[in-house]
Amino acid sequence: MIIIKTPDELVQMRESSRMAALVLDRVAQKVAPGVSTAELDDFAREEIGKLGAVSAFFNYRGYPGYICASINDEVVHGIPGTRKIRLGDVVSLDVGVTYGGFVGDTATTVMVGVSDAELIRLVRTGEEALSAAILKAVTGARLGDVCHAIESTAIAAGFSVVRDFVGHGVGRKMHEDPQIPNFGVPGTGPKLKTGMTLAIEPMINMGTSEVDVMPDGWTVRTKDRKPSVHFEHTIAVQEGSAEILTCVKKK
Repeated sequence: MIIIKTPDELVQMRESSRMAALVLDRVAQKVAPGVSTAELDDFAREEIGKLGAVSAFFNYRGYPGYICASINDEVVHGIPGTRKIRLGDVVSLDVGVTYGGFVGDTATTVMVGVSDAELIRLVRTGEEALSAAILKAVTGARLGDVCHAIESTAIAAGFSVVRDFVGHGVGRKMHEDPQIPNFGVPGTGPKLKTGMTLAIEPMINMGTSEVDVMPDGWTVRTKDRKPSVHFEHTIAVQEGSAEILTCVKKK
């Protein structure tokens, strides 16, 4: 069942989402050559604790990290470990925070001294796909409009979308209805209503859309081992334009 948030619940969602965005922003600033993904995870754990929140990921279905850190051909759910970031890498960071009984969920891909023009274009396309999808996430639209915006942006740039993993509703639980694929047909699917909160997360691949799940049971990699990028915002459906809840307000 798709859940419509009350005004009071949206206030809580704004706070949990703000915290997730703050943590993601701070962790992203720590990404540099020579830094391990475990170090990023430790830093995120400390930052989440300072905010009085908890990681929505840690121990979720047995997941061992506080964040997800996925490098290059790793699409999502990369488990933090001893692997060190290198110059030329793209690092996808996914942060989920629970505060006051509500979850905020957000992700970004960080370029580490990337000079390859095609890889830069892939990252920019991921950003554009998320923006295009959010523009469609308004009261009265159909879910397929949002999904199609991701797919059409990626395909127009010559890239592919991951079809095996999806965005989702979010709120008191990290995964609520509806599922939000990165592909779809305009004018189809559930009608969006004011107060729906969605985690929209384009996963865009340079090559094939096909992926493999690694033996650790979590890490997802592109089947052709070409790079992938991941961007995500938690948004609230509103009249006219969606409210981006996981947005760091710059001073």
